[in-house]
Amino acid sequence: MKIVASSDWRDDLAFETPTLVADVFPGEDTRCSVCGGDSQPLPRTELWAVKHRHPKQHGGYVRFYCLAHRPAPQKPAAAPAPVRADRRAAPRRSPAVEERPRAVCPNCWVEVPSTGVCGMCGATV
Repeated sequence: MKIVASSDWRDDLAFETPTLVADVFPGEDTRCSVCGGDSQPLPRTELWAVKHRHPKQHGGYVRFYCLAHRPAPQKPAAAPAPVRADRRAAPRRSPAVEERPRAVCPNCWVEVPSTGVCGMCGATV
């Protein structure tokens, strides 16, 4: 039996990107996670859902924020500048080195070290 995590509306959210709650999960009025439990419930059209990363849960966790407490969306990391090929530059890899054939003991069929003496039977190759 294979155990997998269930999927729900939170899986479709992008990490650290505010999304209007009414667009992803309609329902009753609810509270901002920063304002606390004593605050007045707000309609879902005025709340933002943000999926945060969690070090131990790969799916992360979602919090609802009012407009005053909504975190700013994170900008994507800048793409690295393209690398230009310089024709005068030295090659990155050295040409393949031809390997010489290795000596094999005719009695044991094992590779013989550079001393020329087989480690199994003691024959000189």
